[in-house]
Amino acid sequence: MDYVCDVPGGAASPSGKTQSGGKTWFRIETEAEAIQESTLMGHAVEKHFRQAQARAEASYVPPSGPFIEQRIGLKAHLRRTMPQFFTLRDPEGNGLATAMVPSGAGCPIIVGVGNRDPYVEHAEAIRVLAAHLGIPLERSRCYPYGR
Repeated sequence: MDYVCDVPGGAASPSGKTQSGGKTWFRIETEAEAIQESTLMGHAVEKHFRQAQARAEASYVPPSGPFIEQRIGLKAHLRRTMPQFFTLRDPEGNGLATAMVPSGAGCPIIVGVGNRDPYVEHAEAIRVLAAHLGIPLERSRCYPYGR
C-alpha cells in the first residue's frame, strides 16, 4: 500500500480533550492488498479491483519491439486507466472505509465495514481525501446503498 494522507484532528474524549485523529488513507496498489481489504472489511473490493485491472490490461497496447520489452509500460498504463482504490485505517491498522475513485468519468464509491455507511463515523476523513484528490466525494453521490 502507498501512503496518501493523514486525517488531522480528532474527536473529544470523555475528559473533553481533543484526541489525535490517527486515521490515514492509503492507496491499494496490488491484487493481494485488495484481497486483504475484502477480507478485513467484509465487502467485494477484491472483485472490483480484479475487474478493473483486467479491463485496463485488455486496453494496453504494447510498444513495438522485442517481446521482452512489451510489458515495460503496462504498470504506468494501469495506474493511469484503473480506478484508484483507497483504504482508511486507524493507528492499529483496522479498516474503516474503502473508496474506489474512477480515473475519468464515473461515480466514486465509498463504503464502510460490511458495506455500511462510512459517512456516519468518517465524514471528516472522507472530506480530507476529497480535498487531497481535488474532487467532491459527497455521500449522496458516493455511498451506493443510500440512494
